Amino acid sequence: MSKELFEKFNSGCLRLPNGEIDFSKINWNKHPTFEGVELKHIITAKDTGGDFSYHLVRIAPNKSIKNHIHETQHETHEVIAGYGECVNNGKSLGYEPGVISIMPAKVPHEVNAGPEGLYLFAKFFPALC
Repeated sequence: MSKELFEKFNSGCLRLPNGEIDFSKINWNKHPTFEGVELKHIITAKDTGGDFSYHLVRIAPNKSIKNHIHETQHETHEVIAGYGECVNNGKSLGYEPGVISIMPAKVPHEVNAGPEGLYLFAKFFPALC
């Protein structure tokens, strides 16, 4: 059921007073560093004056976003589908649908998908890209 929910986001939309962004028209992009990770950039710095960005993230089964930090961005994850873990500032946090996690700027973190893969809604403040 939860993968079906992710597909609703994948083909959903962002509704704003001045228009709508159709997610189905946004391409998936391979992560430039981490194998098996793809991003769909929903709203980016150019849309928000650099204040924030929103991204759908899909991590292939048993793949990872390896340990890293964001010097200036606070990051949040909302788990939509799949299972895995986030190592946030050295603590292992179980990831399952309905979990939200926060990574302040300069805090090391990684995300590891389980055998079904992992599907997240990630937000960055200020914008990642």
